[in-house]
Amino acid sequence: MLRVRVVFILVALVAAAIPYRIAQLQLDEGDKWREKAETINFQYREVPATRGNIYAGDGSLMATSLPFYRVAIDPTIVKEDRYKAKIDSLAQKLSAFYKDKSATAYKRMINDARKENKRYLVLNRRQIGYQDMQEMAKWPIFRGGRLGGGVLFEKVEKRYRPFNSLASRTVGFLNEDEYGAGIEYSFNEYLKGTDGKALFQRLAGGSWKPVFDAEDVKPENGSDIVTTLDVNIQDVAETALRRQLVDRNAEFGSVIVMEVKTGEIKAITNLQKNKSGNGYGENYNFAIGDQGNTEPGSTFKLLSILALLEENKISLNDKVETGNGAHKFYDRTMTDAKNGGYGTLTVREAFEKSSNVGISKLVDEYFGSSPSKFMAYVDKVGLKDPVGFQLVGEGKPYFKKPGDNNWYGTSLPWISIGYEIKLNPLHTLALYNAVANGGTMVKPMIVRAIAKGNTIQERYETEIIRNRIASEKTIKLLQELLEGVVERGTAKNIANADYKIAGKTGTAQKLVNGRYTRKYYTSFAGYFPADNPKYSMIVVIDSPEGFAAYGGDVSAPVFKEIADRIYALDIELNPSNQNQIFQAENNSSKIPFIKAGRGGELNEIFEELGVKAGAANAEEWVKMVSTSDQIQWQNNETDKAQIPDVSGLPLRDALFILENKGLKVNYSGKGVVKSQSLSPGSTLTQNATINLVLG
Repeated sequence: MLRVRVVFILVALVAAAIPYRIAQLQLDEGDKWREKAETINFQYREVPATRGNIYAGDGSLMATSLPFYRVAIDPTIVKEDRYKAKIDSLAQKLSAFYKDKSATAYKRMINDARKENKRYLVLNRRQIGYQDMQEMAKWPIFRGGRLGGGVLFEKVEKRYRPFNSLASRTVGFLNEDEYGAGIEYSFNEYLKGTDGKALFQRLAGGSWKPVFDAEDVKPENGSDIVTTLDVNIQDVAETALRRQLVDRNAEFGSVIVMEVKTGEIKAITNLQKNKSGNGYGENYNFAIGDQGNTEPGSTFKLLSILALLEENKISLNDKVETGNGAHKFYDRTMTDAKNGGYGTLTVREAFEKSSNVGISKLVDEYFGSSPSKFMAYVDKVGLKDPVGFQLVGEGKPYFKKPGDNNWYGTSLPWISIGYEIKLNPLHTLALYNAVANGGTMVKPMIVRAIAKGNTIQERYETEIIRNRIASEKTIKLLQELLEGVVERGTAKNIANADYKIAGKTGTAQKLVNGRYTRKYYTSFAGYFPADNPKYSMIVVIDSPEGFAAYGGDVSAPVFKEIADRIYALDIELNPSNQNQIFQAENNSSKIPFIKAGRGGELNEIFEELGVKAGAANAEEWVKMVSTSDQIQWQNNETDKAQIPDVSGLPLRDALFILENKGLKVNYSGKGVVKSQSLSPGSTLTQNATINLVLG
């Protein structure tokens, strides 16, 4: 009985303590727990800044952030009478737009959320664009906005590339962990801006809804990156490289086009065979990265001749005996590509014909007893270390050192022809560009400026790596040799009557599992026009298949195709092509004769000249049909399914029109289009080839 009474008393005490504790919590600790509840339901969360844009050198947009929106609603906000009057209309609009549910299903979903007092309901996971968002904001209920209609347009930014895959690896990417490649990754600190902070409310289900608060901190948008790239040259480079890779079923290829004086890169493309074996894509930057570091082969012979000339060991007319194309250095035999060898050659001929035996014998004869003196030239010309390129991931050149455990008696002869070392295309191009630049080596650059709006925040100027890699006399002789390779040597197949190309072929056997195979790494490095260099370029193609898989047969033709296109498009290099747009049919006439052009541009020209002309449609290609009192224009556009008439147009305009129609273009001559192989107005077949004759 006593135990029961004790239990009863304890229960009574506990029951009395509960209201007391509740009162104590409310009075004494209420502020503390209310603050804790508030921090659970309300938080200041980061609001991402808008990422900066990436531009080509001419202002073309290569990457930007576009706003997309996820549509949600707080169905409890709308007043009852308005809700009842408009919910059917809103449900019909949603069903018609998303096409995934009936209007009845949308109405039921919103009604259920309203009855359950849900403050946040995602109407559809599909994100919409800015224009759709603007239109939706006018819909029933939604037109009341966030406060009156409960609609929430949650902004989600996506990276967009107007030129799709063009220069995709160079433009690069950034993943959620802020790891990536290319410009997006290398210049992320500038592009990403500074995130802001805003107050969000936690809703049932773990969702967060933004709420207005005076203490919100607005994000500071990222800066823009202005590159040196030229979208036209980039497009030309990718097209030419892809065609050769497909034709030769090669593993990968890279092209870099650089401006000689400034070091500005105008195009950089890397195409690798997809894992499926179907097509090529940009998966890695072989042009600058470690995976692109490989034995360069005969393009390195330029340095060997440079060292010999600088030491006054040879003249270009000296003779070297190559015999039957084989020469033994200790236990290894050096061979030439030509069966039976070249016999006796001058130094000039040995370089032009790319004789392995000839070059290696010369280097071994004059540097064999002092290989360190030869290797010192690697450092002198700036090839020993990375150039300090603006993109993260530049590979480091590899050179053996005399005295190292892996230095053998055969090392120097093989190094002299580009084996037992590793360079990537960027480093090789820097050497050739220096020769084109009169001996001054400039640092390759791909970003010209960092800007915000119209304000330049930081500008990158041309940087000189070496004021002079060799004497003026040596540089002139090297230039002669490189021109000779194209005129008489291993690249004579790309000699051009309109302008001179200078360069060197390279073919290196691939080392697989410690053994050299019958697969090749082919290349061509050079510059043009040879007599007044403006552009330097390197083309490398790995493991091409088919007959004659050498640098002169595989990489050199790609070089020429790209150079031809650049030469035709560059007004500074080839002003005659552009000047032929304007011709005086009658010297006594004061009205200029213009063959053809884009309507909007022609309107501006004639307005500036003060010449009377009928207004041309700004978006059409037009031809001049009258030069009497007033110039008249004829529409030069055709139906999308027809072949356009490009006669009279300069090559730049003709290529633009035809390639946008999906045609493959071949051309010969220079000037404006005189004739075309496919008749204007005939039926257009996608991927058909059209041949143009210029004159």
